[in-house]
Amino acid sequence: MVRHMKTTIQIPDSLYREARKLATEEQTTLKALIEEGLRRIISEHRQRDSFKLRSATFKGNGLQANMEGADWARIRDISYEGRGS
Repeated sequence: MVRHMKTTIQIPDSLYREARKLATEEQTTLKALIEEGLRRIISEHRQRDSFKLRSATFKGNGLQANMEGADWARIRDISYEGRGS
């Protein structure tokens, strides 16, 4: 069984009127509208806080023969060859 907490909030009259109008248009209650809004905000916050590694894949032919067994210094030298000083 889900427990509910009763609370009181203060919001601007204009926001209240907009919310009531939307609730009527959506054939829902103000309570349901507020609950949905809070759930969305909390969900967005959780997603924003969690680290997401961007996709850095690319098309290629795998490891190049001249890189096999190369140490980091060699890989760096080849990567920056012809760039800078």
